[in-house]
Amino acid sequence: MTLAWQIFTCIACVALTVVSLCNAGKLPPPTNLSHKWLDPFTVTVSWSWEQPHNLPNNCKIKFEIHRVDKELNKYVVQTEWRHFTNSCLTEEMDSDYWNYTIRTISNPHCEGWNDSLSVIATVHTTKPRAELVKDFKCNLDPKGMNCSWIPLNRSLNLTLSYRKCGESDELIKTLKECDRYYRHGMRDGCYLNVDDRYTCINAQTEAALSTFKPLLVVPSPHLTIKQVEKNLRLTWTPPEVAVNCDWIYELCFKRCNEQEDCKNITEKKAETNEPYDDNCFYEFRSRVTTGHYCPRVSSDFSEIQTYGSNKPPDETLTVAAIVIPIILSLCVMLSCLCFKRHRTILCPIIPDPSALFKEMMMNGNRELKPTEERVYTPVPESTEPCNIEKENSVPQQNS
Repeated sequence: MTLAWQIFTCIACVALTVVSLCNAGKLPPPTNLSHKWLDPFTVTVSWSWEQPHNLPNNCKIKFEIHRVDKELNKYVVQTEWRHFTNSCLTEEMDSDYWNYTIRTISNPHCEGWNDSLSVIATVHTTKPRAELVKDFKCNLDPKGMNCSWIPLNRSLNLTLSYRKCGESDELIKTLKECDRYYRHGMRDGCYLNVDDRYTCINAQTEAALSTFKPLLVVPSPHLTIKQVEKNLRLTWTPPEVAVNCDWIYELCFKRCNEQEDCKNITEKKAETNEPYDDNCFYEFRSRVTTGHYCPRVSSDFSEIQTYGSNKPPDETLTVAAIVIPIILSLCVMLSCLCFKRHRTILCPIIPDPSALFKEMMMNGNRELKPTEERVYTPVPESTEPCNIEKENSVPQQNS
């Protein structure tokens, strides 16, 4: 009996569920959708809605709004109001409209009523979007922001307006137009009277507009280099803005014409030590960016700072290792050549004693016999005949 009652109860529940689903109605969707631009960044979308007469009193309906743009920025919100306000800010030049899907949703107290069908509200910009400037960046300074850009067409009358990003009425009222323009070379610029990092920029001409968040930059860190024993101590001053943010310092250096090496430094102390070789020439450059929990702020790489000089290494040992073997080789070669040339003197041929003795026995000592050719024969001297007078001859007398 109990089992039969349980089966009957289940069948009854299923039947009631089917009946309730069949009799359930859909909530009516929003109608008469319209939009209005409050400023170049903010739009409000409104609609009307007719409440069914048989809607339960405790059924509190809400409107759900979805938006997915080309940059995959998802916007989902639920509200009891019959309007909503949203910031339409994108850097996609071909995105001059946004599609919102809106529907009415019920709660558990709305028995017998389901969510409505979705309707689409298309929001177009007041002017076509176009790229009017390039390389737009703002230098942060405690006194304000110095923004500069390269205009794509100087003949167009470009105006610039700005305010802190947001959707509140207070922020919308703070929209300002730039009144301090300047020109420096190929770049135009303007000083903004704001020091907030969450700034939205609107650049427009008579025919087009462009809204975006600027690239925020700070001055490049200036390195102070000092030798401490066998290390180089590098110090720098942190940026004067965004003092509550963590900074990431990228330090790149080359030494002795080697490949450049870079590393990130996240310590709060603004210094680091690098091993130093006094025979090397060092080149340093650095830049800084904010950490993960702060708006994107960065700097360009600083100019190259140098330290030390390239000294030629001590080549005494190298020269000795090269020259000494060459000298020894030349000495060996000359010695061999000299030995070969004077071989008969340095190494005379010693006759065989047995052969010499044999020759002496067979031929005798012929070297000791005198020869006629060796006898000295004196040369005969020449003489003259001498006349001798006789003693008995009578001398003649003189008269």
